[in-house]
Amino acid sequence: MDRLEQIFAMQKALNDDIERRRGLHFTQEEWIEKTILATLAELAEVLEESNYKWWKNDKPIDEAALKEELVDVLHFFVSLCLRSGMDAEELYARYLDKNRENFDRQYGRSARKGYEVEEHG
Repeated sequence: MDRLEQIFAMQKALNDDIERRRGLHFTQEEWIEKTILATLAELAEVLEESNYKWWKNDKPIDEAALKEELVDVLHFFVSLCLRSGMDAEELYARYLDKNRENFDRQYGRSARKGYEVEEHG
């Protein structure tokens, strides 16, 4: 089992445990909606660890807190993948395809135009 598969397995075990112990019964659509909202809440916590408030004095970034919030985002992202029926293998394959497409867009090799970087001389 590779690391990504292990993360997916651990998240599934946590999700299943929480559902069972709390007696949660939502539809797939409800789970997806709730998980998206939870992910957005965690992303807001990541934002709070940054210096986005231009009207305030910058503070040193607490890297440990930032990393903890990023892991929370990962928990909910993996849950969202699982709720959508996507396993680690499919996520990896889709990532490879999308990464290739993103590079192709940047170099003007994609059917989707408007992404390519024009060389500045």
